[in-house]
Amino acid sequence: MKTHFIAIGGSAMHNLAIALKDKGYQVTGSDDAIFEPSKSRLEKKGILPQEMGWFPEKITSDIDAVILGMHAHQDNPELARAKELGLKIYSYPEFLYEQSKNKTRVVIAGSHGKTTITSMILHVLNFHQKDVDFMVGAQLEGFDCMVKLTQDNDFMVLEGDEYLSSPIDLRSKFLLYQPNIALMSGIAWDHINVFKTFDDYIEQFRKFVASITAGGVLVYNEEDPEVVKVVENAENYFRKIPYKTPEYEINNGKVYLKTEMGDVPLSVFGAHNLLNLEGARHICQQLGIMDEDFYEAIMSFKGASKRLEKVEREDKGILYKDFAHAPSKVKAAVKAFAEQFKKDKKYGFLELHTYSSLNPAFLEQYDHAMDGLEEAIVFYSEDALKIKRMEAISPEFIKEKFRNENLRVFTNAEDLHTYWNTLDKTDGVYLMMSSGNFGGLDLTK
Repeated sequence: MKTHFIAIGGSAMHNLAIALKDKGYQVTGSDDAIFEPSKSRLEKKGILPQEMGWFPEKITSDIDAVILGMHAHQDNPELARAKELGLKIYSYPEFLYEQSKNKTRVVIAGSHGKTTITSMILHVLNFHQKDVDFMVGAQLEGFDCMVKLTQDNDFMVLEGDEYLSSPIDLRSKFLLYQPNIALMSGIAWDHINVFKTFDDYIEQFRKFVASITAGGVLVYNEEDPEVVKVVENAENYFRKIPYKTPEYEINNGKVYLKTEMGDVPLSVFGAHNLLNLEGARHICQQLGIMDEDFYEAIMSFKGASKRLEKVEREDKGILYKDFAHAPSKVKAAVKAFAEQFKKDKKYGFLELHTYSSLNPAFLEQYDHAMDGLEEAIVFYSEDALKIKRMEAISPEFIKEKFRNENLRVFTNAEDLHTYWNTLDKTDGVYLMMSSGNFGGLDLTK
């Protein structure tokens, strides 16, 4: 099968391209910019475009599938050529469904926790040598690629994102998967640039539940009132399995899960991660993994990439980084960090980096998000606001919305880096939360 990727360099797109190459497909692609690690990984597989840019001449009538990434625009010249030739154009999730429509599809959805839950499930299955197809949004220890597609596997585990499918398909990605088994971890307003009201956002999850195949299964977080309302109001037929935070304790900095089989030591921490673990356990039950086998495997799970991930520093200081940017994710990460390091002085840095997090109307959602930290720092770039053509935000406005008078606010990277360099990283513990890089800050030094 001959496939062509428009915007092959994306974190998701390049992994799918690699998976198809490994499956034996003929793969080509284009992009106007490709960064690491995508560049090296595509080059290793022999599918890195020779030059950057869009080339309509690459689009030929013998291409079986054109896969369109979100990075491309509606007026992309390669897209226009594909339409002209009448080629089949897929969004990323649409193509994944095509690859899995004859399999049992397991879809993990939610505003937060879905990457970690998916990662936990895959870790357990891999530990017990249970082979499945999958797509996950983070690099995992023990896995070469974030996407795996085969002819033979019976199951496919998919991280279900509620964001848009492609520039020409404005449905939420997870609405295309039609799960046989699903999980919903939580609902907290996100992607305000696309979903203008909270109800519009919740509607995507209502549609997701409605897309569960007849007689399917939904594992859901019963501690989230919005999730419960969506589940209770669903009109289609499926089996409902609720889950909640399990009992646990912290002894000498180590988290122990309380189970009928005894205390299970874990390599992750935070109540939200224990909740994620419980959701993953219920999904694994549906896949034939007994609890005893689940606990044996989960002890060695160290977390998904950039989800409370420990950074090894030259000075041996204790520092964790987290992808947290949405308010619910920031609150969960800060709460976990404060609980884990009760006796230490805790520094928390948050970069407001996304369109949603920089929207004045949305900043209200960060109310008390940094509470529990002795030193709380927020960074956002005034230059980034100008580039995004967004209105200016004052540091005072940030403090007001965070409800934190002691909050330090930096609006340019140079000042932030100067402050960072004054800190003794062996005095206290550090939590760095961003989907960016704090203006190029090196967290290892």
